[in-house]
Amino acid sequence: MNSQKDYMMKFLNSGTRFDGRKLEEYRKVSVEYGVSKNAEGSARVKIGKTEVLAGIKLSVGKPFPDTPNDGVLMVGAELIPMSNPEFESGPPGIQAIELARVIDRGIRESKAIDIRKLCIEKGEKVWLMSVDIVPVNDDGNLFDAAGLATVAALKDTLFPKYDGVEINYKEKTKEGLPMSKEPISITVIKIGDKLLIDPTTDEEKMIEARLTIASIKDKTICALQKGGEDPLTLEEIDQMVELGLKKAEELHKLL
Repeated sequence: MNSQKDYMMKFLNSGTRFDGRKLEEYRKVSVEYGVSKNAEGSARVKIGKTEVLAGIKLSVGKPFPDTPNDGVLMVGAELIPMSNPEFESGPPGIQAIELARVIDRGIRESKAIDIRKLCIEKGEKVWLMSVDIVPVNDDGNLFDAAGLATVAALKDTLFPKYDGVEINYKEKTKEGLPMSKEPISITVIKIGDKLLIDPTTDEEKMIEARLTIASIKDKTICALQKGGEDPLTLEEIDQMVELGLKKAEELHKLL
């Protein structure tokens, strides 16, 4: 591993990576809306060879007792072996839980969705919004791909017809979610003394530290998630946040 890292550092010190990209350069990014007929909203995001699907399902249920006026947001991620042989079937592992929590926090803390408007009857009926994230192929940087796919799926969502008793999932209305912000997640990684964005799986194996920054268009930071074994200095955090905010502008344009 050390020899492989030394070899990688020779590239990074020259300002390039194994695939020819610059340290702060994304692979090709694409966003496709409405990829599932059965979901109320869906999207597919590709970053290089990494491909992630996100789907939104709406149902009606009771609110939490302490927030009787608020709709409910639930985010789940399933890392299937088909996307990466290192993933295992079964209950969500640490990676899947962290991925879901990072995406959830970005949406929740940015107040992207006005959950008060998801209330149907105070204390009795609210819209329950489930976000399902499934990587189809993992070639690195699932955090950014999943975050972008989730926001795109939320934008694609239309409410199904509801008569107060039953939901007709076969008939969608023209009403979208009460969405006012678009949180974008950018992950910056540290290898040696170099900072990179959009890591491949090979680069992720060399990560010493990483920071995922969720922000909205006006550059307000909504959430941060630290990963990796090594600590970060305040200077490094400042550099990573600055880079994350700059690269978020590129992904915002894709939406």
